[in-house]
Amino acid sequence: MGATTYPFTEGGYTLYSNANCPYAQRALRAFNAANVPYTVEEIDLANKPSWYPLVNPRGKVPALRTPDGTILIESLVIAEYVADQFPESGLLPSDPVARAQLRLFIEKFGSEFTPDYYRALTAADTSDQDKFKDSLAAAIKGISAELEIQWKRESGRGGPFWAGSKWTYAEVILASFVGLLPVLNHYRGFVVPETREFAAFNRWRQAILEHPEFLRAKPDEDALIKTYKKFVPDA
Repeated sequence: MGATTYPFTEGGYTLYSNANCPYAQRALRAFNAANVPYTVEEIDLANKPSWYPLVNPRGKVPALRTPDGTILIESLVIAEYVADQFPESGLLPSDPVARAQLRLFIEKFGSEFTPDYYRALTAADTSDQDKFKDSLAAAIKGISAELEIQWKRESGRGGPFWAGSKWTYAEVILASFVGLLPVLNHYRGFVVPETREFAAFNRWRQAILEHPEFLRAKPDEDALIKTYKKFVPDA
């Protein structure tokens, strides 16, 4: 017999999450940055609770139950909901052009960095690994160039974050993937070069890694490496 109910906080926000999932970390960081109270139900993705399909039939994290009982899924949807529900947090810019530029940056990161990261990690052939590592390096170079452009805009104000000195939506969405680079270094020896073309990315990355909001939801590095081992065919 299947489950008929699931755990949640009555009248509050309940996040269904997993500490090692970079997508789930987006939702956590959105709530943290907006300073909104929430409770977490940790989901073991290898052994999901029988009740979890009642929350998310797709079986993925994150998922959010709002105070009125609405269920939201998908990390970008949840993060944008938090930003819009709590505009005083300043997570998203109010200016339409600045918001469009931010979304273009997130799309660039998601379409270039993330696929090549996982391709380099999961490739079995060493020549393919090298090809995808080179492609990832090129993607990071492009991201670095976009950061340089942004920091010359009023909405960037010299960095080191997308919105200048303030941790906002760009970091909420992308920090967990920046934080995955040690996993690729461990399995594939990938290191971001310390050259001028990568300087803005390295500055941004270091600012992310040192920020309290990153550390607040930072998974254990050894646990991350262990979690991602299943994606590495030659590990």
